[in-house]
Amino acid sequence: MNQDNTFTNTLQAWMNTPDSEKNWDAGALMLLQLSGNRIMYHNISVNPKGKAEFIKGQLQKYLNFRLQKLTHDEVEAMQARVDEIVKSVIKPDLAIPSVVASELVDNNSVSPKKSAEYADFKSGKRADHDSLPEEVQALYVENLDIVHRMRELHLKLRTLSLDNTTCPDSERYPFLKEIITLDKKRVSNWDIYDHYIIGSSSSTSVNPEPDVVNPSDEAEKSKPKKAKATAKRTTKKTAKKE
Repeated sequence: MNQDNTFTNTLQAWMNTPDSEKNWDAGALMLLQLSGNRIMYHNISVNPKGKAEFIKGQLQKYLNFRLQKLTHDEVEAMQARVDEIVKSVIKPDLAIPSVVASELVDNNSVSPKKSAEYADFKSGKRADHDSLPEEVQALYVENLDIVHRMRELHLKLRTLSLDNTTCPDSERYPFLKEIITLDKKRVSNWDIYDHYIIGSSSSTSVNPEPDVVNPSDEAEKSKPKKAKATAKRTTKKTAKKE
């Protein structure tokens, strides 16, 4: 997707201008140029200063995207990654909103057969879960919240209306980015949870084996000391006899 660098520079300069000096009519017009949404423009152009926060928020979103110089192919690659996450993790057809994270901690509150989503998540619980530190147990519960958040974002992504926008990639990008970021956090949580060693200070620590003491070595170390002590006693006895 080709971008007009001159327009990007103009947009950035406008965003960097103090609010008290901003030309809000110009801001509303730039938003029209970026979104192509004439109905929205008609609504905000009546009193653009009264819609200042909305205009700034929308233009900041477009500016962030343009400054990162993402190409259409890169956004499509992100979409492909999200599609894989949807198939393997989000699984929208399995969603049951009534299942909450707190229920997963209590083995008696929800039947494992209540949903396929619950069964998949339940299978990841360690047999020694209750013996883990609270902060490690919390990662297990947090991951369900993460999946629910990812599902909400995916739903919003699916319902985006891109017909009246001249830059559909910029509309999709924030949702794609957050889903991918959340998935990385989910994977990291599972990695820490699955590999935590009880009794260690961190998930990556390994309990070191205690040093093995060889009795024969200790005997060898003690021999010179005994010899010295014997020599001293012998010297004293000899001195007395003399």
